[in-house]
Amino acid sequence: MKPNIDSILTVGSLAFDTIETPSGKAESVLGGSVNYFSIAASFYAPVQIVGVVGEDFPQSHLEWLASRKIDVRGIRVEPGKTFHWVGSYDQNFNEAKTIHTALNVFETFDPTLDQTHRSAPYLFLANIDPTLQQRVLDQVASSRLVACDSMNFWIKGKLEELKKTLKRVDILSINEGEAFMLSGERNLVRAAEYVRKLGPSVVIIKRGEHGASLFTPSGTFIAPAFPVGQVVDPTGAGDSFAGAFMGYLAQSGAHRDLASSNPAQWDHLLRRAVLAGCVMASFTVEDFSVHRLMRLQSEELHARQNALMKMMAV
Repeated sequence: MKPNIDSILTVGSLAFDTIETPSGKAESVLGGSVNYFSIAASFYAPVQIVGVVGEDFPQSHLEWLASRKIDVRGIRVEPGKTFHWVGSYDQNFNEAKTIHTALNVFETFDPTLDQTHRSAPYLFLANIDPTLQQRVLDQVASSRLVACDSMNFWIKGKLEELKKTLKRVDILSINEGEAFMLSGERNLVRAAEYVRKLGPSVVIIKRGEHGASLFTPSGTFIAPAFPVGQVVDPTGAGDSFAGAFMGYLAQSGAHRDLASSNPAQWDHLLRRAVLAGCVMASFTVEDFSVHRLMRLQSEELHARQNALMKMMAV
């Protein structure tokens, strides 16, 4: 990591997941959007976390995150149990089936930022209630580069609140099905055009094994997924994609002003950041939980990034 890189603030969930896939089953393993995002982003830039966990959350994991230059002081430990999600995937791995959700201490989560959080130059609003996303936005300077994620649950249940959030963000990262649901379109280009009119100038549509599509004022970029020999668990792949994407932008010093002052350079950095996201996601799916990311070495990451670039060379 380069010295003096600006930090990224992320706000979202830390959780336990119980997951069953065609590769097996994992009981009460570490999950949650903030876990995946922060570990992935930490390969590129410092990260600050705001979230809540229960008394059952392992202190050893918080200590491990801190060892990765991830600031965990914004994680509150509340009496009770940590958010727990139970889900499964079928053979195509395209979408998780939720079997049970226990919000526990996350049910009363009210993100409060201290001065260090408020001054972070980069903000990623993970997949949480859009009302909470707006509360975070109310506490940060308007000049920050803001990216967010969402999901079908909020698109169905809190569409108007989500639209309020989208008016205030620069970048939206969602999957293909969510883009179709949000836009009412069944064509990827038209869906992205619709979503961009809601506020975010940059829209990333994640497409699983088919990579990701980037839509900006300058045009469209199609990034391939890095091929892996076996998908074990796709949970968190989108969050780790976002972590690497934001981390790459922070490491590169990319910010909102660059979009207007040098659109070509901004677009180039966005494309490289999407490729970084695709590579990070390819590691995430190789094991359950954050296990693969926790043992990932920088040398492996760089080697796979170079391999993807060679695949794209013509």
